[in-house]
Amino acid sequence: MLDLRPEWLETVRRLIAAHIPDAEVWAYGSRVQGTSHDGSDLDLVVRNPSDPSRPQANFSELREALSESNLPILVDLQDWARIPEGFRREIVRGGTVPVQGGMEVPGSQKTAR
Repeated sequence: MLDLRPEWLETVRRLIAAHIPDAEVWAYGSRVQGTSHDGSDLDLVVRNPSDPSRPQANFSELREALSESNLPILVDLQDWARIPEGFRREIVRGGTVPVQGGMEVPGSQKTAR
């Protein structure tokens, strides 16, 4: 489950669809693990579905749109291709929730509302 107000999730999904409609996007971190609080950020990781080893096109545009949005929380956006393998393992180990895209990160057991 993703601890995020439905209207915030809708805003995030709308911005993702506008900037990187074909990307796979997962939430991870405290809002997935059930340890979030009012000031928690939303951790997202983006993966290029055609080649996970290549950075996602329009990533910077999405990051800018999220920071300029009316969301009252910080969104920490990462590109799967640009993060170290150890960080990828931490994300998978902690659990993920798919926000966009048909595939889940291996090992993910959670779902978005």
